Amino acid sequence: MSFAVIKTGGKQYLVSEGKKLKIEKLEAEEGKEVVFNEVLLLEGKNKLEIGSPLLTGAKVTGKVLKQGRADKIVVFKYKPKKRYKKKQGHRQSFTEVEITGVN
Repeated sequence: MSFAVIKTGGKQYLVSEGKKLKIEKLEAEEGKEVVFNEVLLLEGKNKLEIGSPLLTGAKVTGKVLKQGRADKIVVFKYKPKKRYKKKQGHRQSFTEVEITGVN
């Protein structure tokens, strides 16, 4: 079983074939294939390759399962004795991807 570490949306993810993950929103339609070219580490067939910082020629492919938004969180700011309070909500957009290939 091979795995890789990819970088997307300012974060790094440890992925392998068949794994589903929620990442920062990508501009891709549901059902389409997406390619991650920023591969930091690749392991397969008892061989470990580490990039400095990226590996050349390595890529990870995935299929977009869903575009969605996470649950709402409440952002509440409060300053005691100053009559200041501010309530705000936020829903983060995400893309759910299933990894189909690690090359």
